[in-house]
Formats: sequence, C-alpha cells, structure tokens
Amino acid sequence: MSSDPTPVVVAKDVAKSYTLYPRPSDRLAHLFMPWRKYPAFEALKGVSFTVGRGETVGIIGQNGAGKSTLLQVVTGTITPSAGDVKVSGRVAALLELGAGFEPDFTGRENIMLNGTILGLSSKELQERTDEIIAFSELGAFIDRPVRTYSSGMFMRLAFSVAAHVDADLLIIDEALSVGDVRFTQKCLRFLKDFKQRGSILFVSHDLGSVTGLCDKAIWLDHGRVRAEGPAIKICEQYVASLFEGAVADTPAAPTQNLPAQAVSGEIVLMDEEAPPRASKPGATSVSAFNAEGSSFGSGGAAIIDAGLFSPADGHRLTQVVEGQEVDLKVLVKADVTVERPIMGFYVKDRLGQFLLGDNSYWDTVPQPPIPAGERLAFRFRFRWPALARGTYTLTVGFADGTMEHHIQRHWIHDAVIFEVLSSSARLAMVGVQLRRVLVDRNPPE
Repeated sequence: MSSDPTPVVVAKDVAKSYTLYPRPSDRLAHLFMPWRKYPAFEALKGVSFTVGRGETVGIIGQNGAGKSTLLQVVTGTITPSAGDVKVSGRVAALLELGAGFEPDFTGRENIMLNGTILGLSSKELQERTDEIIAFSELGAFIDRPVRTYSSGMFMRLAFSVAAHVDADLLIIDEALSVGDVRFTQKCLRFLKDFKQRGSILFVSHDLGSVTGLCDKAIWLDHGRVRAEGPAIKICEQYVASLFEGAVADTPAAPTQNLPAQAVSGEIVLMDEEAPPRASKPGATSVSAFNAEGSSFGSGGAAIIDAGLFSPADGHRLTQVVEGQEVDLKVLVKADVTVERPIMGFYVKDRLGQFLLGDNSYWDTVPQPPIPAGERLAFRFRFRWPALARGTYTLTVGFADGTMEHHIQRHWIHDAVIFEVLSSSARLAMVGVQLRRVLVDRNPPE
C-alpha cells in the first residue's frame, strides 16, 4: 500500500439535480424561456467523502439512492450542480456495461478505442493487447463485433482493459454481477492484488462482496450520506434499516393450521423422518476437474486431478446431496522429491469468500516423502454441507514443508465447480443440517 498521504478522491458538498420536463418539447422551450419553473429531482445532496491511496471504499444504498450518479460525477461523465470533486491520477471505470464501446467494432478494435479513452498511448496498447486478450478469455470472439456479445462477455472485455491501464483509481459499478463464476473470481483476485497498489471505489448491492473487499463503506440514502465507516459496521446498519417499520407496514398473514405433534410438553415442528421440505435434501452438481484453472506455484509437482468420489465404491460423483458422505480426492504427481507434502483445499462462494476447507498437515503425524516420478492421492472424507443455492468453486493447493514454512508447489483456483440446485439452507450461506425442531410448552424454570 502506498505511503503517500494525498487522497485520490476528495468530494466536498457534491449536489446533482435534474430538471423534470413533462414533455420533450418543454426542454427546448426552457432554453428560450429560462424563467419558467419546472420540478427538479435531487439525485445528490451535499455529499462529501475522501478515498485515500490504497483504500477500497464501497458505496451501498437502495435503488435511487444516488450511487451510480456519484460514480459518474467522480469519473467526470457528468458535472455536479454544486460542490467539487478532485481526482488525482489515472482513473479506470467500469460503469454501464458497454459504455465506451462501439457496437460494430470487434473486441480487438474496442480494446484500442477504450484503452485510448482511458489514457493509454498507442505504444502501450500495442504492448498490452495480447495480455488484455488473454485475460479476457474471449478466444475467437475477440475478432467479432461486440454487438454479438452477451453481457458477461462485455464485462470480460471491459474489465480486462481496465485491469491493464495502470490506474491509480478503479471505479466499479455492479460490473461483477454478470458473467460466470470462474471469471468473477479471477476479477476478484485481481482486485485484491490491486488493493496493494491502488484505490478502488466499488458500488454493489451484494453486501458480502462489500464487506469482503472494502476497507470502509459509504451508505447513501436519498442522495445524502447517511453513514460512513468500517465496511462491516456500515453494512450491518444498512441491513437493520431495511427492516425498520417492516412489521407495521406489512399486513399480517392469515394464521395457518399446521400439523404439530405434541410429545411430553413439546411441539415437534420437524423430525428427521418427515422434514417440511417440498423436495429431497439439497442436490449439488459437480463439474469435471478443470486442469486449465488459474494456477501458480514454484513447480516440482503438479495437481493432475480433483473431485468428489464415493467412499463405498470409489466412483467419481457428478451429483451429491446434503449429508452424503464423500471423499474429496486430489491426485498429485511429483517431478522432484517432496520431503513433507501438504495438500489443502477451500470451497469458496462466487465472490471468492472462503466458506470451508482444511489440509493434511498434523504436527504429531509424520508425512512420508513423495519420491520423484511418483503419484499420491489425498482423500478427505466428510459429509457434504448444506450450502445455499448458487455456484461454488474448489481451490486446491499442494506444498512442501510445514504450516509456517513451506514451498507452494502447485495451487489451482476453481479446480471444480459446484452448482447447488436445491438446499435446506434457507437463511445463511451454509445451513445447519437440522435433525429435529421442537418447541417446549411451559418449560420448567
């Protein structure tokens, strides 16, 4: 992180209002008759904040709070009605998908166009075009008109250009909400690395990504800053506000006569024999091993397979259900002698946040070395957890040494993708596998 104390962004009392014209012709009439009065909408009302060098700031708030308007003011695409914004250094922005792109140009041509808009010289663009194309993973689509691109492909191209402009400030407005999970996590890994050398201004409705990525958050409410501070604290306040008055404003639902079994002063709401679910326990599809996943390491050994397998007969699983006993098996081939092998794994959500994981290292159990040329299969047996519906990825890493001191031989991001199709996890990312739910009637004090 830079030690330069000069802020990258300083906004003071920024306001932005829009005149609301009842008819399009009134806009023209107002030019010739400026004394006419029309209603106005105040999108921003006296917003002040700073973004320090090396700081990541999230902006949260409900739709219409002024988040996107504020980003447009910072980037200079719109001018404020009052107040002032000062930005130091080069800015790269990902605002509306497709902004800054010419639909009839190819992806390659738009790299040149968008890179020029972001301040890169012709020489810099020529030197970086291959890297930008490789990062985007668009393949043959790079030479096709961008009007044929999906929203996810637009995001790939826009993010790839922004990632290669050596920006001091990166501005992102919900850009990561589209696209596949592998590329989303690739972008998030880039952002976490970018935090070490630049500043980020990040707008998202996903509070998990805000708390996971941002140092502080700004909560906008009807164009004003309602709160500013540590990201976790501000997000908690924002969530609490969403429920203010919800009970009073919502009509009570009619009482339903649900069957319940009374046992010794207890009302049994659910037992293992008949859970109140419309479907069977949560089903999860399991992809094949992705050998081409983003990876790093010093070499000397390679992870050549990973997946979930049945402990009973050893066959590879393409689908699992909650509570099912599985073997997570990772196969490694050693090219050199690995003295103290360690295999580890993480399961992450689509935003790259670690949910669960473990490794094979124990201080009290000696790890036998792997001779050069041999293969070793690590197996982790556990019951598949109740994950909320969505997409998750498996990251695996193989090292040589101890937990404190080791050489990372091979690490693969997104080695396997899990798609949770149905789940009993109703209220959290990882659910508890409930076996029984009951209510005690008049329990003893």
